[in-house]
Amino acid sequence: MKKTFVGLMALVVLFLFASCGSRPAEEIPSDSAQQTTNQLVNPAETTTDPNAFSMTPESDSHALVVYFSWSGNTETVARSIQRQTASDLFEIVPVTPYSDDYDTVVDLAREEQRSNARPAISGSIEQFQQYDVIYVGFPNWWGDMPMILYTLFDTYDFSGKTIAPFCTSGGSGLSGTVNEIKTLEPNATVTDGLHIGSASASAPDQAVSEWLQSIQLAN
Repeated sequence: MKKTFVGLMALVVLFLFASCGSRPAEEIPSDSAQQTTNQLVNPAETTTDPNAFSMTPESDSHALVVYFSWSGNTETVARSIQRQTASDLFEIVPVTPYSDDYDTVVDLAREEQRSNARPAISGSIEQFQQYDVIYVGFPNWWGDMPMILYTLFDTYDFSGKTIAPFCTSGGSGLSGTVNEIKTLEPNATVTDGLHIGSASASAPDQAVSEWLQSIQLAN
């Protein structure tokens, strides 16, 4: 009887050791797994472009991308052009910010057109005369450029420069903006414009590349 009891105890001990040795990996605490994940940082996500929001470009580049963007679509295209042309970048920022509400902006844009407004631009482009090529970007508002673009053309002398217009919109295209720029800047060379629809604005690189080649401004 005693031998039987000892034998049973031995079996119990062996079973316990076997169970501990096969503990499933899923029992690792979830907070430990989260800490490991948080330590994996994509360097590209933390890299900032020194020219991205520069109000006073000071590089030796002879090309400049100037853009106004409300929803972010035009900004995405502008950054693509900058990367592919090694241009400086200047964001047109209104002194009085536009509302984040779409309907409010639509109504204000219409009123600015009717009153031929010239919204003030925050900051200025230093050494503007060093640039030979100016890429000018904007959303299509009511079939035209936002009126703050007219402020840009009133402020700077584009004579002798090449202007390459680009715009984004839901489906209006460039409308008459290229011809309007030619009227505003008769002493500049104005290239064919680039239009990218809102649905394609998040991935504009191919369209930008093809446009740059068509207007013979590709690197």
